Amino acid sequence: MTDRTLHESDAMIVEASLRDTEAFAALYDRYAEQLYRYAYRRVGSDFAEDIVADTFLAAFRRRRDYDLTRQDARPWLFGIVTKEIARRHRAEQARYRALARSAADDATPGFADRVAAEVSAEAVRGPLATALRRLAKGDRDVLLLVAWSGLSYEEVAETLQIKIGTVRSRLHRARQQVRAALGGSNPVDSREER
Repeated sequence: MTDRTLHESDAMIVEASLRDTEAFAALYDRYAEQLYRYAYRRVGSDFAEDIVADTFLAAFRRRRDYDLTRQDARPWLFGIVTKEIARRHRAEQARYRALARSAADDATPGFADRVAAEVSAEAVRGPLATALRRLAKGDRDVLLLVAWSGLSYEEVAETLQIKIGTVRSRLHRARQQVRAALGGSNPVDSREER
């Protein structure tokens, strides 16, 4: 990214891309890694790159419809990536089944805290994957957009084109189901509800 694009809002970049298609690359530079991490967690490496590529292709094609009053394109892009993941629903479900069945990865010797954290995470990986797989699609989307992408409730509402009250109720329901499946703990999101 150039120094100039570092200071431009996403809306400015989208608007510039209407005159110069190369300008759209700045959005890719800003958000591809975040979108990839989110897609990877949802569907694994086999599909994540394709999903991100399809997301940016769809965004580029729809850039004329982008609401330029929205300075931050992150919710728009996460909305597109969520729809791309939904198109690959079977892959996401297979990923959760595989995580639930998988054996523990070999632990690399290291600091005691790191080993303890890895052991704790490994202990809940299978049950967590099963709990995520069993959530209703809308509840899972909300939970993972908050927990894995760090989107605010408002951004999730914008991303999924639902009311903020719906975000809150879906997130509450998803958290309850995950907690119940994990015996009362919720490793997906340790933050309190806002």
